[in-house]
Amino acid sequence: MFSEPPTFTVTDPAVQARLDEITEAGGIANTLLEAAEVAAALGGVYLRVTWDASLAARPLLTAVHADCAIPEFRWGQLAAVTFWRELSADGSTIWRHLERHKVGRILHGLYQGTTDSLGARTPLTEHPETAPLADSLGAEGDTIETGLDQLTAAYVPNIRPNRRHRGSPFGRSDYQSAHDLFDALDETWSSWLRDIRLARARLIVPDGYLRDHGPGRGASFDDDREIWQALSIPPGDNNAAGITLSQFAIRVAEHQQTADAIMRQAVQLAGYSAQSFGLGDSTAATATEVTARERRSMITRDKKSRYWAPALADMLHVMLRLDQALYTPELAPERPVIVFGDSVSEDPQGVAQTLSLLQQAQAVSVETKVRILHPDWDDDAVRAEVERILAETGAAVPDPMQAGAFD
Repeated sequence: MFSEPPTFTVTDPAVQARLDEITEAGGIANTLLEAAEVAAALGGVYLRVTWDASLAARPLLTAVHADCAIPEFRWGQLAAVTFWRELSADGSTIWRHLERHKVGRILHGLYQGTTDSLGARTPLTEHPETAPLADSLGAEGDTIETGLDQLTAAYVPNIRPNRRHRGSPFGRSDYQSAHDLFDALDETWSSWLRDIRLARARLIVPDGYLRDHGPGRGASFDDDREIWQALSIPPGDNNAAGITLSQFAIRVAEHQQTADAIMRQAVQLAGYSAQSFGLGDSTAATATEVTARERRSMITRDKKSRYWAPALADMLHVMLRLDQALYTPELAPERPVIVFGDSVSEDPQGVAQTLSLLQQAQAVSVETKVRILHPDWDDDAVRAEVERILAETGAAVPDPMQAGAFD
């Protein structure tokens, strides 16, 4: 999902500059990597917007695991959510912090309970991790007003529908329906390791080769000994030495093929191509060939991106609105447009050959070649590069004000 960082764009240059600053300084790309990893395993993840002026002069985006939240859905949409975490434990006493996000406000509560009971509510100042929140609370004593008509948290399902709970707003894990395959894979590896244990070389020797350590102390055999005394063995016996080597074969190929088949089935059940997990041909390939081989993974990635785009855009919009209210009042927030990066990068040599062929056919302009080579550049950067190329090649530099100058 986020092997290549997505791009977030708005129309206002000032807002774009601030958005870039917030996302880059806050490490949003790394947060999204973590969130996507969690969502794939747990079936979903929550994106939460918070702020702490003592840490950074900007809103913060965090990822919360799906099993650490109690959501409230209405018509399939997240209406409110309560996040919980264990702060510390002293014997049977456990301190928990509850953080409830509603439209326009965030409520905090500190509870002292046990392993199976939430317990009694206590002031936030009773625990060092929640004490700093007390200064931000409003008149009600447990609420922080955001002043927004939006929720400061969003739920991102991994993929829907949930096979076990039909009609549920929760997403399904990539592991769903694959647990039997995981059990079979574990059994295969256990059998393989058992073969390895049994295949360790063992020597079967006659009693005469054993060194007696005395009554009640047993006997032992020194396999490093080089000289042995003659034994009374009848001549002509095929096993004259009296030592038998016992070593079983390790069924490497059978176990490897079984494990690969199970992993391939589990990967395909999760919606991915076997090549994405190194189970296919590992030879070098172009970007087009990689896309063709991993078509199943690409389709699953596109499906997941449809769930990520609206939730991520909402949270970035909330971050900009909070940034306006807390740090940059002159900002005019906009809801960003999310463009996910390409999961497979084009081979520079292949792109160069394509551009060369187009140039020989006189079917492409300098501007188009620059845009193909640098799809992430804006118009100003493209125009500057075109001017440099034309200047170096001795061609006339077109007038930017002239219609069709860059056609």
